[in-house]
Amino acid sequence: MTNAHSVHPSKVQEKERTLSSTAATQRLAIDGGTAAVRDPLPPMYPGGMRIGEEEKQAVLRVLDSKRLFRYYGPTEGPSTVAEFEQAFAKLMGVAHAVAVSSGTTSLTGGLAALGVGPGDEVIVPAYTWIASAAAVTSMGAVPIVAEVDDTLTLDAADVEEKVTARTKAIIPVHMRGAPADMDALLAVAGRHEVRVLEDTAQAFGASYKGRRLGTIGDVGAFSLQFNKILTCGEGGVIATNDPRLYQRATMYHDVAASQRSGVEPEDAFVGITCRMSELQGAVAVAQLGRLQDILATMRARKAAIKSAIADVARDKGIRFRRLTDDAGDAAIALVLFANNAESAHHIATALSAEGAHASVLFDRDRSDYHVSYHWTPVLQKRSSAARTPWDLVAGEVKYDREMCPKTLALLERAVHLDVSPELTESQAEQVADALTKVLASLPDHE
Repeated sequence: MTNAHSVHPSKVQEKERTLSSTAATQRLAIDGGTAAVRDPLPPMYPGGMRIGEEEKQAVLRVLDSKRLFRYYGPTEGPSTVAEFEQAFAKLMGVAHAVAVSSGTTSLTGGLAALGVGPGDEVIVPAYTWIASAAAVTSMGAVPIVAEVDDTLTLDAADVEEKVTARTKAIIPVHMRGAPADMDALLAVAGRHEVRVLEDTAQAFGASYKGRRLGTIGDVGAFSLQFNKILTCGEGGVIATNDPRLYQRATMYHDVAASQRSGVEPEDAFVGITCRMSELQGAVAVAQLGRLQDILATMRARKAAIKSAIADVARDKGIRFRRLTDDAGDAAIALVLFANNAESAHHIATALSAEGAHASVLFDRDRSDYHVSYHWTPVLQKRSSAARTPWDLVAGEVKYDREMCPKTLALLERAVHLDVSPELTESQAEQVADALTKVLASLPDHE
């Protein structure tokens, strides 16, 4: 039986032949031609667009029970949050999971589990949502910003250069759904005896050499915010195979956890409260059942688009983002590297005019908290308190906007397109048409 989301090879090959023979003569939409994308593309809310009857019924069951809090209520019954934690751990192949209120608190909880605190340094990539760095500062520690390579994830060689005696942890971020080079990063961590916290916010369900992302390092942090692969609106998960780290993460996310679980007094510490609610848990459990279909659809659509444009991309000197594990990619995005920043902006503008919205990943004039260049509060070492984490390292950590030039050079010529699981085969073909038209209009690569 053919999977409903698969693309038949003969159809792809036929489409490629048609495109290659006509693209060079097609007029771009920005020049007055007809837009290639005829059917408006869906928004990029993978799990959010799949919310349906299962989520509705799960929430209604919780509301009917009036038991909105994990540990008690007017009626007895199982906790949806506990059910989600158990189902998540089984699906991900990890021993322990702690459901929390957000992706950011999954990061702070992971750092707390690892014992990161004032005076420590944590290495983060220059390309990641600012929450990766903000979580570090909220623990009183200092983020050290390292380069990314053409995978758009941490460059292990630069990480090794940035390790100091104060380094406590490294945070690989699996950006835009693709796995970081975990073998290289774990080797660096092992040589310097530092811990690894995986930020898996954008890569729920993706993998690296057969292992789910977020289960490879010491701790994994996941997000269930609304535009993530799975969602309950807002939420997160801390994952680990280490029972002691699990105990510490549990204490961090629930100020009364040590009392509830009988932690020995000498092991207890004061945490905060960032528990997941039963309503969030109900939605999250239903969403888990959608993961494989979401991933399969995005992977099929991305593969079809890449196959259709491979020849013209090669002819024009356009490179695809390098993947450390093709099969493990969540496939939420297609990233192309143009030959220079000017060409990248032309491609993105032309694609958007064709109806295939695209953007360049870095622009000095457009504030974007995904790039360290724009992390003004971090660069200026500002926190909510008069005394900041940086005061504890005697001003030795210095930042500037251009501190990671390799990253900026990559991002300013990187063109990004979302790959929604709601894309139909026809829409994926239209996106491929748009890409082929635009790339064919570029000068030949010398």
